Amino acid sequence: MDEKTFAKYEFIGLHVNIMDCSDPSWKGKSGLIVDETKNTFLIEIDDQQKMIAKKTATFEFNLDGKKITIDGSKIMYRPEDRIKKVR
Repeated sequence: MDEKTFAKYEFIGLHVNIMDCSDPSWKGKSGLIVDETKNTFLIEIDDQQKMIAKKTATFEFNLDGKKITIDGSKIMYRPEDRIKKVR
């Protein structure tokens, strides 16, 4: 599966690793995506919910044993609009 196809998937419920971020305190953190808006992910990290702006980070997802890395600025759409708009 390529990045473009994966970008159309539902992210809520997936485990995510933050590979790079403009805020260095986020780099290397990982957790479960519990909610998503156009511009943010709400991620549960160590039993706390933290919000991160999509445009500031590069995310890595593990789906069926395959690692997929996506620049957050490429998925800055409302979840229901991503299917139509991701190119």
